[in-house]
Amino acid sequence: MQMKPELLGDALTRLKRAQGQLASVIESIEDGDDCAAVLTQLAAVSRALDRAGFKIVASGMRYCQQARDDGEEPPMTEQELERLFLALA
Repeated sequence: MQMKPELLGDALTRLKRAQGQLASVIESIEDGDDCAAVLTQLAAVSRALDRAGFKIVASGMRYCQQARDDGEEPPMTEQELERLFLALA
């Protein structure tokens, strides 16, 4: 299934935010900052990536359902979408 930015706007925003957070984690490690603070930032990056992944899967599910509703063959099966979802879980 082709990734279309207009369908993934929120996920893309989350990924860009995570990119900034990850840069901050790297900088904190390089600066020798407190371990607890670094791990807190890292946990935030991890959650942001997870949420972006779930948003992408949800967008794919909506896209495929719309294709079915329109009488078209969806680009992915329900099983393929489920595998992608479980890969994130």
